Amino acid sequence: MDEITEVIAFWHDEVGPDRWYNATPELDAQIRARYQGLWDRARAGACDDWAQSAVGALALCILFDQMPRNMFRGEKLAFATDAQARKVADAAIERGFDLEIVDPLRQFFYVPFMHSESLADQERGVRLAAERMPDEHLLHAKAHRAVIARFGRFPWRNELVGRYSSDEEAAFLWQGGYERMLAHVAR
Repeated sequence: MDEITEVIAFWHDEVGPDRWYNATPELDAQIRARYQGLWDRARAGACDDWAQSAVGALALCILFDQMPRNMFRGEKLAFATDAQARKVADAAIERGFDLEIVDPLRQFFYVPFMHSESLADQERGVRLAAERMPDEHLLHAKAHRAVIARFGRFPWRNELVGRYSSDEEAAFLWQGGYERMLAHVAR
């Protein structure tokens, strides 16, 4: 099995939708042991040619956006390849590659925009989710956008990236943070 197919099969079949957003320390360790070397190579540009196909671009989006959040949970490195993920996703969407991938994997072309601290990227993420994904995904896109619209950044990243939290951000986190924002947007 080639590396592109292996990344997608692992993410879809072994991790699966139930654990995509509900990771455990064991899963984080497994992903780090299995994929950190590939992530390092891809980060350095060794896998850039993957972006020339829909499945390759999907694998890069997963490798750059999702896996670092597992491999480096609680570390600044979790966000180190976010810009690369957005670049790949942007080019893939421009070429229509996202529409070649079925749900639920298609969302991984859009999540890099939801992870951005740019309001323009957030707006794009909401638009893409509204046009191309089920309603549940749209709710999460709107919640991410609401946080960025309010704070200009994700307060839960502050400590990891060496930023101080404002009193308003600290209160937001103490009062439930993202989950509370999600409930507010769902109303």
